[in-house]
Amino acid sequence: MAGLSASRIAYPEVGCGAAIFDPSGRLLLIQRLTEPEAGAWGLPGGKIDFGEPAREAAHREIAEELGIHIEVTGLACMAEILDQGDGRHWVSPIFFARVVSGTPCLMEPEKHGGFGWYALDALPPRLTTPTHALLASLETASAASPTT
Repeated sequence: MAGLSASRIAYPEVGCGAAIFDPSGRLLLIQRLTEPEAGAWGLPGGKIDFGEPAREAAHREIAEELGIHIEVTGLACMAEILDQGDGRHWVSPIFFARVVSGTPCLMEPEKHGGFGWYALDALPPRLTTPTHALLASLETASAASPTT
């Protein structure tokens, strides 16, 4: 595949993320400092460890990144990242989730530049591929919903 080095991992890796909305409908985003997509704002989450269920990985990763505990409420979409700065291929389920305890705080400042709650009509200019996948799935769901 063009752009992928033969010395890199030759198979897709699996990550996960969560679309966490507050009661006002704002989305929780975190700024990445590392590849893939360094500098972009995205959904909290990370790599799924071998033998770890994806939902449990989402709980663990978000607690590690933001110090909060979540409840996964459903599957939002799937995201795929192909060589966005690190030469790797990632496949990630994105879950809908809500905060059940804790207040977000930056737990890994070496990996993340900040976090914030954003209205969907006021998102940061540079978003990660999984965040774009979530937004596309929300638009599709909205377009498919019957109007009343």
